[in-house]
Amino acid sequence: MTQRALDSSGEQTPGSPRPAMIDAGAELDPVHPVELPPSGHPDATGLTTAEVAERVARGEVNDVPVRSSRSLTEIVRANVFTRFNLIIGVLWVIMLFVAPIQDSLFGFVIVANTGIGIIQEWRAKKTLDSLAVIGEAKPTVRRDGKAAEISTHEIVLGDVVELGPGDKVVVDGTVAEADSLEIDESLLTGEADPVLKRPGDPVMSGSFVVAGGGAFTATKVGREAYAAQLAEEASRFTLVHSELRSGISTILKYVTWMMVPTAIGLIISQLVVKDNNFKDSVARTVGGIVPMIPEGLVLLTSVAFAIGVVRLGRKQCLVQELPAIEGLARVDVVCLDKTGTLTEGGMDITEVRPLGGSDEAYVHQVLRSLGSSDPRPNASLQAIIDAYPADGGRAGETGDGRASGEGGQVTAESWAVTDAMPFSSARKYSGAAFTETDGTPSAWLLGAPDVLLPDGDGTLTEIEHLNEQGLRVLLLARVRGELDAPGAADGAEPTALVVLEQRLRPDAGETLAYFAQQNVATKVISGDNAVSVGAVAGKLGLAGAENTLDARRMPTDPDEMATAMEENAVFGRVTPQQKRDMVAALQSRGHTVAMTGDGVNDVLALKDADIGVSMGSGSEATRAVAQIVLLNNSFATLPSVVAEGRRVIGNITRVATLFLTKTVYSVLLAILVVCFQVEYPFLPRHLTLLSTLTIGVPAFFLALAPNKERAQPHFVRRVMRYAIPSGVIAAAATFTTYLVARHHYAGPGALEAETSAATLTLFLVSMWVLAIIARPYTWWRIGLVAAMGLGFLIVLVVPWLQDFFALKLVGTTMPWGAVGIAVAAAALLEFSWRLVGRRFGA
Repeated sequence: MTQRALDSSGEQTPGSPRPAMIDAGAELDPVHPVELPPSGHPDATGLTTAEVAERVARGEVNDVPVRSSRSLTEIVRANVFTRFNLIIGVLWVIMLFVAPIQDSLFGFVIVANTGIGIIQEWRAKKTLDSLAVIGEAKPTVRRDGKAAEISTHEIVLGDVVELGPGDKVVVDGTVAEADSLEIDESLLTGEADPVLKRPGDPVMSGSFVVAGGGAFTATKVGREAYAAQLAEEASRFTLVHSELRSGISTILKYVTWMMVPTAIGLIISQLVVKDNNFKDSVARTVGGIVPMIPEGLVLLTSVAFAIGVVRLGRKQCLVQELPAIEGLARVDVVCLDKTGTLTEGGMDITEVRPLGGSDEAYVHQVLRSLGSSDPRPNASLQAIIDAYPADGGRAGETGDGRASGEGGQVTAESWAVTDAMPFSSARKYSGAAFTETDGTPSAWLLGAPDVLLPDGDGTLTEIEHLNEQGLRVLLLARVRGELDAPGAADGAEPTALVVLEQRLRPDAGETLAYFAQQNVATKVISGDNAVSVGAVAGKLGLAGAENTLDARRMPTDPDEMATAMEENAVFGRVTPQQKRDMVAALQSRGHTVAMTGDGVNDVLALKDADIGVSMGSGSEATRAVAQIVLLNNSFATLPSVVAEGRRVIGNITRVATLFLTKTVYSVLLAILVVCFQVEYPFLPRHLTLLSTLTIGVPAFFLALAPNKERAQPHFVRRVMRYAIPSGVIAAAATFTTYLVARHHYAGPGALEAETSAATLTLFLVSMWVLAIIARPYTWWRIGLVAAMGLGFLIVLVVPWLQDFFALKLVGTTMPWGAVGIAVAAAALLEFSWRLVGRRFGA
């Protein structure tokens, strides 16, 4: 079982094996469970198989579903039962009774659109669910005297659940065992400081372990665990703010307000004032109402998001909230946790430097004993264990090839561990106390030198030179008092420096370069030494890596902190609470902030950031609160997520302009018809044809096309700036053609000829809007526009299609007049779009 480990210098790194609580060398595996020795606690060996079966039969199982997406029923309901589907459904039923089938085509289009939406979202759901299973937290429980991983929903009442650093408490319970167990309950209680837990203390679901280890007995599971439900709601369904989603909702609200009075006026005009044939009046009234509804806009938005999820799923990226794709595309500041993001989890010891004349062999023995004192070694301690294995007989070697001990005859078992203090992000060091071979007691600390040493100590200069090379340095120091005594670190005696080299991620440099090209500021926030972090970032080409700041000197005033955040690129010795404050400070300046991380010290910042990104190998707590989980643990996946978000936002903005142009000209045409007291010029079949060729088909392709434009704010304003003038010009040109045609044609069939001329003008103007939106042109965009024009031409020249759509151009004067009006409108469209672009920006 791979878990997150706490790093002694303030970071957390993936990939460190988390051993069983009792056996420091074993991996937990459901196929090969770990045997547990007897313990003094009555629940130490956990439930028996028979007891588990009995509890399952009674329903005492953790059956609260952990869902990453909507159920099939919810998907169908969301796509079918909408306000506009209801309106169109009623109009469709009416048309089936009063008009030919071709005037009811709009209803079949809606059915097809709804079906496409359901299928695409169902595909996205299956992708999400399959990825969620991969990234699902699997707690370790004890059953029949063995420890094994199980799914969260398999936990039953009375199960003994083990805890280690980074583990999330998945159900409510009572502590059964505690080994310096510290639990952060801030996501539930708001209390920032970790709580030290002792046997008998309660633990709440949704909290997580920041240091130490232990086990607890489940006392509330399933729907009985109210805190579990609250935590799950908070972590899974706190929706990311989506400007796209809220903007479309706002647009639809205004459209509804416009539709109601306009539709009433149109109905009265066609049925009462003109006193036409009843069925024809109904058909033309419906023809005026249907195009007011941007029925495909919501569909295309959900389809674009759904396809984005499927695309990212293929790259092992789990999007726990769909709008997170959009959110990351809007981000202008990315805060990175160095370890596990810029660097890989493992480290290597390059050198051990004894200080103050300390005996080298004795220092190596201390390090060997420290390594064996912690059953949950973190990345830096694992490097020490690798260099100084506690296997007796033969000493290991350091990274520079020197022997780690003179003869290596003394084994770690010769020193008895009398006390241990796990690492915490707040302290930035860990420690252990021993009884040495000769019976002498000793206590040691291992951690950040600039925390353990006083300011001005000469050793810090030596450490600074090492940090400038990008090396990580830990200080081994001896303490005379108790490990947990107040100020224990103040009198620590420096004994040795442990120099470690971090492994850079090969793709991190390219990813940082991508963000720089996209004008996204990158801030490296680390618990490590600021100079060391800056050197690592500099090796990867981060702009401004030389601008480092030690967070202990960070101003506490939010405004001053925001200034410091904007002026510097690298921050070291950052505490978990400071990470949270830094995110808030950036947000206070109007920045959209993404936070990446994978350790428990990142949870609070991930929760507060606009977008939280966690690594798949991260702790259970970070995966629970993040909106995006990179299951392949590759920071290089982030550009793909950004690109997918930009594709969705840019393309939906384009197609929204198409849909809303239609809404605007439909409303205006209806108003003009009412004011001039004339027949509505179109039947439903005409507008179904126009919508399909100028909006429906091209919008589908444009919504899914590549798009690298940077996401821009103010979605509604940007869309309406173009849709309103386009709709006004289209309506004015079409109605002008219609009025001219009414004076040109007379006698039987005049209305059909007038309708055909008006349809030609509206099609040409709408095609020009499409041609503008399709820019910049590529071969397939030109082909798309040309294919739509060819489709309309075919309808005009094929006799049976002329009859089916009731479109037949009569004579040459009026059709060419319609073309001329459309050309003038196209020129006006070009002028208005350029004017809007110059005044408000593209």
